[in-house]
Amino acid sequence: MRPIHDDKIERWLGKEKVAHLRACMGADKPVGRGRWYGRPICLVDVPGSVWITADGNFVGTFSRGGFDSALDSFERHLKRSWRALGRPQHGYANAGFTSISDALSRASQGFSQRRPVNKVGPTGVVGVTSTLWRVGPQPVAGAAGAAAPGGTAHTSANTGAIAYANPAIGTLHLVGADFSASVINNSLLLYDRLFSVAKTMNSTATEAVTGVPTRYQSVTNTDADYIGDNFGFIEVGGTALAATAHNWTVCTYTDQANAASTLPSVTGNSAGIVDRLDQPAQQWFAPLAAADVGIKAWTQMQASAAVATGAINFCIGHPLGFMSFPVINSMLPFDWLTNRDQAPRVFDNACLAFLEPLKPATTTTTYTGRFQMTSAAA
Repeated sequence: MRPIHDDKIERWLGKEKVAHLRACMGADKPVGRGRWYGRPICLVDVPGSVWITADGNFVGTFSRGGFDSALDSFERHLKRSWRALGRPQHGYANAGFTSISDALSRASQGFSQRRPVNKVGPTGVVGVTSTLWRVGPQPVAGAAGAAAPGGTAHTSANTGAIAYANPAIGTLHLVGADFSASVINNSLLLYDRLFSVAKTMNSTATEAVTGVPTRYQSVTNTDADYIGDNFGFIEVGGTALAATAHNWTVCTYTDQANAASTLPSVTGNSAGIVDRLDQPAQQWFAPLAAADVGIKAWTQMQASAAVATGAINFCIGHPLGFMSFPVINSMLPFDWLTNRDQAPRVFDNACLAFLEPLKPATTTTTYTGRFQMTSAAA
């Protein structure tokens, strides 16, 4: 994909937002020590097909940012959208649909699902990632993963997942959303929550994990189900951690080639609050071993010190896209059919959930909106 000039992106999103996205990718960190190890992640709220790489560079197709900002363009976008719906639209969406017109036709024939979401996030820490898995009200709060060694392979049937129906035939894709946030410059990462397992606290013993996810498990990098980009993260549950310094050491996993690997040591947080990640600031994913690009399954957990109280979940997710909010309390349209090379695939039984990566403020943030998903013909 072609590089996009920084000036155009900064004019569109603002310098603060661009800096925040680069921090989310760990662009200022060395490989294996906090830098994103997967493929570029799409900016689903930016027109065109714009992706951010592990180096913090923007690539793809972007025709905006010459003169206007996102806020300047917002009003005109709404007017154009209504006009465009009445005209045939040609060109290939590369998302299981034969064309954009095919996707619109499928939607008009009843192959779409619209699902409302309302999340009131937790109080956070500046520069630190929070999880929205345990908060409601819609979907209601999710539960902790089952205890080791089995853990929980998450599905859409789990309490806390965004509800939807698997298509009778074909594949389901996210094609649009309308969302607002109550705090400026916050971001959401929409991801498929694949697996979580509750760690026994107040122990320094190694603890085996035998459970595995049921999605994104292929070792073939051309498969839609490829392990690559699966990320691990360590989540504080419903009980804050005791004030004990600790690291997560000798934690092991299987990688994208189904080979055994060891996670680099991750620094935990003494007295970590509920719903934050027990990882350093500026880090929403646990760095993997050198050359690894995805995690298939956890195989072992271990803490360097016994933490007397607290709840920890070792999790695996697969990123679908970032949603950023350069304005507050305004319903922003996210066009995922035409804004990227392939509208995000929603696997059958996927467990859709959110992270708040690298919060710009400690303030509790309310997110309100809805997703639209449309199934492509087989």
